[in-house]
Amino acid sequence: MGLLINGEWHDQWYNTQKHGGEFVRESAQLRDWVTPDGTPTQDGHPGVAAEAGRFHLYVSLACPWAHRVLIMRKLKGLEEQIGVSHVSPVMRENGWTYNVAEGSSGDPINGVTYHHQLYTLTNPEYTGRVTVPALWDKRDGRIVNNESAELVRMFNASFDELTGNRLDFYPQDLRETIDAVNADVYDHINNGVYKAGFATDQGVYEDHVVALFEALDRMEARLGQHRYLAGEWLTEADIRLFTTLVRFDAVYHGHFKCNLRRIEDYPNLSNYLRELYQWPGVKETVSLDHIQRHYYMSHDTINPNGIVPKGPLLDLERPHDRERLTGHGVREKA
Repeated sequence: MGLLINGEWHDQWYNTQKHGGEFVRESAQLRDWVTPDGTPTQDGHPGVAAEAGRFHLYVSLACPWAHRVLIMRKLKGLEEQIGVSHVSPVMRENGWTYNVAEGSSGDPINGVTYHHQLYTLTNPEYTGRVTVPALWDKRDGRIVNNESAELVRMFNASFDELTGNRLDFYPQDLRETIDAVNADVYDHINNGVYKAGFATDQGVYEDHVVALFEALDRMEARLGQHRYLAGEWLTEADIRLFTTLVRFDAVYHGHFKCNLRRIEDYPNLSNYLRELYQWPGVKETVSLDHIQRHYYMSHDTINPNGIVPKGPLLDLERPHDRERLTGHGVREKA
């Protein structure tokens, strides 16, 4: 995992010692918004008009942040509007690459070899981490946005007039609940596995792994009362939790030492995971091969020999019991 400094690539791992053994995630920098007509957002983000064929999504099939955007693209029927390319699962001294021999789709839009080249095409003096997902504007030749949470919201709303898809994963009356759940899930689960796995101090690791499982316990209890995290409707909160859950037993439990329990040991979470995996279109976005190869082959500081485990054997296709709780699927916009 490297970064650009004034447009120059540096193969540089996170400096956890600067933060007392803590992994600290940097904020995304490219934050323009795709809006239906290109008007700026109410909070001042510059707007870019949603136009058919204008955008291309760059992702990693291994990355949970990119995965949630890939799921939203699928559920909102945006495949014909927004093309997609994925990097190789193996990330070494050059960061994310478009090496087809290692499993990348290649880059048919810009023909770059390394993902960081998209950032310097956007800004030749770019300084910061080079991350996925990234939404590329083919007309203006730049990355519009590289913040996954914002891309999820854009895909949910900005292209509806082009697609006719009225599904709403962030309904107005559930936003307060969704935002509260998202905050807990992001800090303690989505990012919590990284704060435990990338910690370089024993006490820091233990604090974060305990906080992670306390949050999983809270979600287990919540899903005992409600079919989905915000109640009876599937929302973006469920998509955001799913991408961590589907990686948990395969990677985080072993590789990141998040091993107090497996998701399989939680009755509600494990059934919920299978329901979401079996949701029409979702399993097509899941590549356990990319997921395992990326984590076990890319983190030399954690797994220096790059050995990829054969297990665990996961059966995400087997039946779930979530029908016992009332649920309505996805709400449609008026």
